[in-house]
Amino acid sequence: MWTPRFETASPKSFGWELLTPPKKSKGQERLSAAEKLFSEAVSRARQPIESLFNWIEEKTGIQEASKVRSSEGLMVHAFGRLAAAMLLLALNP
Repeated sequence: MWTPRFETASPKSFGWELLTPPKKSKGQERLSAAEKLFSEAVSRARQPIESLFNWIEEKTGIQEASKVRSSEGLMVHAFGRLAAAMLLLALNP
Protein backbone atom coordinates (compact mmCIF):
# COMPACT_ATOMS: atom_id res chain seq x y z
CA MET A 1 0.00 0.00 0.00
CA TRP A 2 1.21 3.51 -0.84
CA THR A 3 1.94 5.72 2.15
CA PRO A 4 2.37 9.47 1.64
CA ARG A 5 5.50 11.01 3.14
CA PHE A 6 4.45 14.60 3.63
CA GLU A 7 6.98 15.33 6.35
CA THR A 8 9.93 14.85 3.98
CA ALA A 9 8.44 16.14 0.72
CA SER A 10 8.99 19.77 -0.20
CA PRO A 11 8.53 21.64 -3.48
CA LYS A 12 12.31 21.86 -3.92
CA SER A 13 12.65 18.07 -3.59
CA PHE A 14 10.49 17.80 -6.73
CA GLY A 15 12.44 20.50 -8.57
CA TRP A 16 9.68 23.09 -8.11
CA GLU A 17 10.08 26.67 -6.96
CA LEU A 18 7.28 28.33 -5.03
CA LEU A 19 6.79 31.93 -6.12
CA THR A 20 4.84 34.32 -3.93
CA PRO A 21 3.99 37.95 -4.57
CA PRO A 22 6.10 40.48 -2.64
CA LYS A 23 4.67 42.31 0.36
CA LYS A 24 5.35 45.84 1.43
CA SER A 25 7.77 46.18 4.32
CA LYS A 26 6.75 48.09 7.40
CA GLY A 27 6.95 51.76 6.57
CA GLN A 28 7.25 51.14 2.82
CA GLU A 29 4.73 53.29 0.96
CA ARG A 30 4.44 51.37 -2.32
CA LEU A 31 5.85 48.49 -4.33
CA SER A 32 8.18 49.06 -7.26
CA ALA A 33 6.85 48.70 -10.80
CA ALA A 34 8.61 45.34 -11.22
CA GLU A 35 7.11 44.05 -7.96
CA LYS A 36 3.64 45.19 -9.04
CA LEU A 37 3.99 43.43 -12.39
CA PHE A 38 5.20 40.23 -10.72
CA SER A 39 2.34 40.35 -8.21
CA GLU A 40 -0.15 40.79 -11.05
CA ALA A 41 1.35 37.87 -12.98
CA VAL A 42 1.12 35.60 -9.93
CA SER A 43 -2.51 36.63 -9.42
CA ARG A 44 -3.37 35.93 -13.07
CA ALA A 45 -1.88 32.45 -12.83
CA ARG A 46 -3.47 31.66 -9.48
CA GLN A 47 -7.02 32.87 -10.17
CA PRO A 48 -8.10 30.14 -12.67
CA ILE A 49 -6.64 27.44 -10.42
CA GLU A 50 -8.55 28.78 -7.41
CA SER A 51 -11.72 28.96 -9.52
CA LEU A 52 -11.35 25.31 -10.52
CA PHE A 53 -10.87 24.17 -6.93
CA ASN A 54 -13.81 26.30 -5.74
CA TRP A 55 -16.00 24.73 -8.44
CA ILE A 56 -14.90 21.21 -7.43
CA GLU A 57 -15.68 21.95 -3.77
CA GLU A 58 -19.05 23.48 -4.66
CA LYS A 59 -20.12 20.53 -6.84
CA THR A 60 -18.74 17.60 -4.82
CA GLY A 61 -18.12 18.70 -1.22
CA ILE A 62 -14.66 17.15 -1.42
CA GLN A 63 -13.53 18.81 1.83
CA GLU A 64 -16.17 16.97 3.89
CA ALA A 65 -14.22 13.86 4.80
CA SER A 66 -14.84 13.75 8.55
CA LYS A 67 -15.85 10.07 8.51
CA VAL A 68 -12.67 8.90 6.74
CA ARG A 69 -10.56 6.80 9.11
CA SER A 70 -7.56 5.70 7.04
CA SER A 71 -5.21 7.03 4.40
CA GLU A 72 -6.63 4.48 1.96
CA GLY A 73 -10.15 5.71 2.72
CA LEU A 74 -9.01 9.27 2.18
CA MET A 75 -7.57 8.37 -1.22
CA VAL A 76 -10.83 6.63 -2.22
CA HIS A 77 -12.83 9.66 -1.02
CA ALA A 78 -10.66 12.23 -2.80
CA PHE A 79 -10.31 10.40 -6.10
CA GLY A 80 -13.99 9.39 -6.08
CA ARG A 81 -15.03 13.01 -5.64
CA LEU A 82 -12.59 14.16 -8.33
CA ALA A 83 -13.97 11.53 -10.71
CA ALA A 84 -17.51 12.76 -9.98
CA ALA A 85 -16.44 16.36 -10.67
CA MET A 86 -14.87 15.41 -13.98
CA LEU A 87 -18.01 13.48 -14.93
CA LEU A 88 -20.14 16.52 -14.14
CA LEU A 89 -17.82 18.66 -16.23
CA ALA A 90 -17.95 16.24 -19.18
CA LEU A 91 -21.71 15.63 -19.13
CA ASN A 92 -23.00 19.15 -18.43
CA PRO A 93 -23.10 21.43 -21.46
